[in-house]
Amino acid sequence: MPPEPSSVDLARELALLEQIEQNPDVTQASLATQLNVAVGTVNWHLKRLIQKGYVKIQRAERKKLRYILTPEGIALRLRLTVDYIEQQFLLYRRVRQQVKEYLQQVRQAGFEKVRLEGEGDVADICKLTCLEQGVEIVPDGHYPSLVVTGLKVHLKQPFEGR
Repeated sequence: MPPEPSSVDLARELALLEQIEQNPDVTQASLATQLNVAVGTVNWHLKRLIQKGYVKIQRAERKKLRYILTPEGIALRLRLTVDYIEQQFLLYRRVRQQVKEYLQQVRQAGFEKVRLEGEGDVADICKLTCLEQGVEIVPDGHYPSLVVTGLKVHLKQPFEGR
């Protein structure tokens, strides 16, 4: 039995299905550029999608191919989109809960301000949670820090003294 596709594979397949739906004449090279992957990776995913009946190929010109989503492919794109949205909301709720717990620890340690290290969507969730909880974000390293690494947040306590 083949292994289940990873979340990265599913995200790529969703992106491929979306791109094909928008432009059936898209090339594998342009798909690879848009997804920031090798052409071979695009080829592997396309073959898999074709095998499963989600995409079919039509010859557009001598050497040009046209990729067309089948009804099953459209249903898969919708399912993957819903799954993606659900995963993002799960991430949002998990990060907010974690940051709220860290902010309780920060307050118990006698602080009302934190430093935020990191950027991106998870850092934005941290900012919103701090704003909602009335905790000011400051650049000063003498306060506890919320450190964003990828999709994770951890609390770094300051050195001794305030």
